[in-house]
Amino acid sequence: MAFSTKLSLVLFLSSLFIHASLGELICEELPKDVCAFSIASSGKRCLLETAKNEEDGSVEYQCRTSEVVVERMADYIETDQCVKACGVDRNSVGISSDSLLEPQFTSKLCSPACYQKCPNIVDLYFNLAAGEGVFLPYLCEKQRTNPHRAMLVLLSSGGAAPGPVSSSSESLTAALAPSPL
Repeated sequence: MAFSTKLSLVLFLSSLFIHASLGELICEELPKDVCAFSIASSGKRCLLETAKNEEDGSVEYQCRTSEVVVERMADYIETDQCVKACGVDRNSVGISSDSLLEPQFTSKLCSPACYQKCPNIVDLYFNLAAGEGVFLPYLCEKQRTNPHRAMLVLLSSGGAAPGPVSSSSESLTAALAPSPL
């Protein structure tokens, strides 16, 4: 059995053990290597944060419950396959839309292996893109047809730079559209 398959099995079994022994998935009780991209029983996203140890000044990683609620998922630890397919990192501290500016990341996020099979990660980045004024399905379409244009779409919207005024209802549709979860 390959190492990644064994690790996936161990993570899956440990998530079952955590859920069975605690009755619910609580972010603060998750190990740091499965914290990011997990969702607590409450439906809130788990977030890896750093904390300074008062005694020796060292930095420690802690899993915390964010205030971000996922509407259609709970009790979920993201699979290693989705982490790899989507190009995300479980050791990421916090979460930011900055990665959407990286063409390699956007390419992986918009790939069928991620976009069609990893609804948790897609929902997260859908909401981050929306916060920047970008409709993720539109960005992914541009990524597939013209990757350079995709970056212009992102840079010309949201807080990155002022974008052109559109006479179409596309902006309203982007703001009101639900995530593709």
